[in-house]
Amino acid sequence: MSQKILIIDAKIENNELLLSTDIEKDLGDFAATGQMLVDSDQLSFIYIIDKEDGYQYVTIPAGTWNVIQEGLQTGLETYLTNNGGKLKLDSFHSEMEYLIENIIGNSNYGEEMVAKVEQVFAAPSA
Repeated sequence: MSQKILIIDAKIENNELLLSTDIEKDLGDFAATGQMLVDSDQLSFIYIIDKEDGYQYVTIPAGTWNVIQEGLQTGLETYLTNNGGKLKLDSFHSEMEYLIENIIGNSNYGEEMVAKVEQVFAAPSA
């Protein structure tokens, strides 16, 4: 059974991009899959983590994207964090870049998703 884990904050600290959630689960029980999806309806990126009883979907809402963009530009390692726990999100950078590249200018993701991704992640024209 899959469950959602919502990111409530993103920040850069100690040269790391930290995506924070308020779940009480021990993050050490999870494994990063290195796989991501897009939820255009919710204007979110989804990072998949695995646990013995099934996948969990880490929902990364648009409100956190500006900080994520800063972390991507500087090549920081990305971690899922909660009170007392931390899980490295393998391949986060490459997966995000791939998804962003595919979304920009692609109406299949919906006008609102494309516009928001272009606003936050598209490099300004020189």
